[in-house]
Amino acid sequence: MLRGALIGCGFFAMNHLHGWKQAEGVEIVAICDRSPERLKIAGDTFGISARYSDAAEMLKKEKLDFVDIATTVPTHRALCELVASHKLPMICQKPFAPTLDDAKAIIAACEKAGVPLMIHENFRWQSAIRKVKQVMDSGEIGDVFWGRISFRSGYDIFSGQPYLAEGTRFIVDDLGVHVLDVARFLLGDVKAVSARTTRVNPNIKGEDVATMLLDHGAGLTSVVDCSYSTKQEPEGFPETVIELDGTKGSLRLNLGYQLKVTAPSGTRFHDVSPPLLPWASKPWHNIQESVALIEQHWVDCLQNNKEPATSGRDNIKTFALVEAVYQSAASGQTVALAPLLA
Repeated sequence: MLRGALIGCGFFAMNHLHGWKQAEGVEIVAICDRSPERLKIAGDTFGISARYSDAAEMLKKEKLDFVDIATTVPTHRALCELVASHKLPMICQKPFAPTLDDAKAIIAACEKAGVPLMIHENFRWQSAIRKVKQVMDSGEIGDVFWGRISFRSGYDIFSGQPYLAEGTRFIVDDLGVHVLDVARFLLGDVKAVSARTTRVNPNIKGEDVATMLLDHGAGLTSVVDCSYSTKQEPEGFPETVIELDGTKGSLRLNLGYQLKVTAPSGTRFHDVSPPLLPWASKPWHNIQESVALIEQHWVDCLQNNKEPATSGRDNIKTFALVEAVYQSAASGQTVALAPLLA
């Protein structure tokens, strides 16, 4: 049984704890947060008695197999380097780090310590998105030459996470990183990007609409778009809509988790709605399911000495893509990825 610790017991960390409770072969034995109230709520809810306000103290006292870091971005580098100094494997919430240099430093620290690092990039673990990947890999629609990955909503995300309204970077950093990672997961790494962003909501500081054109190479392009100012019926939160065109057919993942596949044999429809886990609640249940799946993936990787799908070395490509989007939006020019990853 793997023994894990969680640093950060805030809004989203409760989903982490539910996911760990469901996962096989693992137990969270200690938690850490600077807020006594959050520590009490998390500890009492999940029966965890080892509670700390200082991460360094926890790492010295507890016998652990890994650490899950679910804190805000500015803390990631220091905490990751602290955990690496104890030679412990770690998961770090997205976004990876405050800057690309910080992300590279975290990877270097983990590699020097010889410990695995996984970024908690969970969107690609949603069961509906994995079904899309399964159809693609089957070859049924042929070679994909165009795609669109879209997340458009008018959901009030700020009521649960009011700090999101304060950052000068918003939707690409917070949501676009997920959608861009799905584009990489489905269509491969990106060579260059051209992006435009805007702010529609006057009550926030950052951008809330972004449109990005991705060059995956070999004639394959995709459009990634996201919005938190789209008023529509039905409200799509928190679903990702996917369109793929291939040489033999096409695929559409529509709102309501309805998958349509058109192939030489005809058109068929699938309901790929995610399960509503006992601890989950709609409409968050697809996100909550993906948390459970990525955490089980982490356990399996540790037990079998395998590199996680969203390892630091993989996820820095998504992180660099986010940086390239902001550079392109600011300059109005296409930005190549290679220099950022050098």
